[in-house]
Formats: sequence, C-alpha cells, structure tokens
Amino acid sequence: MSHTETITLGSGCFWCTEAFFQRLDGVVKVTSGYSGGFVDNPTYEQVCDKNTGHAEVCQIIYDTTKISLDDILSVFWKTHDPTTLNKQGNDVGPQYRSVVFFHNPHQQEVALKYIKDLNASKAWEHPIVTTVEAFQKFYAAENYHQNFYNNNPSQGYCRYVISPKLEKFEKVFANKLKKGKD
Repeated sequence: MSHTETITLGSGCFWCTEAFFQRLDGVVKVTSGYSGGFVDNPTYEQVCDKNTGHAEVCQIIYDTTKISLDDILSVFWKTHDPTTLNKQGNDVGPQYRSVVFFHNPHQQEVALKYIKDLNASKAWEHPIVTTVEAFQKFYAAENYHQNFYNNNPSQGYCRYVISPKLEKFEKVFANKLKKGKD
C-alpha cells in the first residue's frame, strides 16, 4: 500500500494499546512488541526484568487516506497518562514508559508540537514526560501477546483493566471506529 505510514508508540501495557488502535478505522495492522532498548531479540521475561532498556510498544501501520497522524496521536495522548514516569496504573517499570518512536521528521515535529501544546494548555496537572525518540529497531512480541484482548476478553487483566478503558475509548472516539468486523 502506498498510502501507509508506520509509527511505534509506547503507552503502558501493549495489550491495552493494541486493543485501542485495532479498533480505529484506517489502522491496517497493530503489532505488539519491544523497542528502544539495547538487547537484540528480547523476550517478554527479559523486558519484565527491567534490564533490556526496551519499552512495551505497538507498531501501528495506518492508511493516511483514512486516518491522520493527528488522529493517531490524539488517541495516544487520550488513552494513557503521559505525565507518569515509567508507570501506567499498577504497571510500573521502564518498560511501561510513555514514548513516541517516530519514523520520519514529520512524526517527530507533530509529536513535539502536541507535547508543547498540551503542556501549555495545562491539560494535565503535571508536565508530560513522554519522550520522542527516533525509531531504531522493533522486535515483535511472542505470538501469545498478539491480538491479546480480542483472544482473551475474559482473562482478569482484560476484564478488569482493559474493558473499562475500552468502553470509554469507544464512546470518545465513536466516529473514528471501524464499522463491522474486519
């Protein structure tokens, strides 16, 4: 597809991030994985041990004729707390950091502008700690992490953490959601 772009985002647990972005019209593919670290081909266990430097991320491929970078980043900012360092809810550690791995200068520029504007608007009580970093490498997570929420909606974390967030997300972004099943 010639009208696609890729961006890699870390906003806490990749199961949550994946569930949000999979539902957006124009998002072609979401892959959970690891980025931003110094260990090649890390495993989930290694990343959880907090010594690989990697963040849990989702690599998002989107159709620019259907959804804009602004829409992608709007969802990113509104679906996690970008003011907490290495923490989202009860998930704590550097692997849960808030990060935008940009794939081109335009993505970098837009992400930095969002941070500047959101901080200036005092949208949050504390300043945004999200980092904006050049994309280097991405390692897909193990197969059981892919499509996790859709495959495991009754699992405890999915039911008690992701489902309530997803309900709010679907109300806020109702006009951006895919219609029917893909």
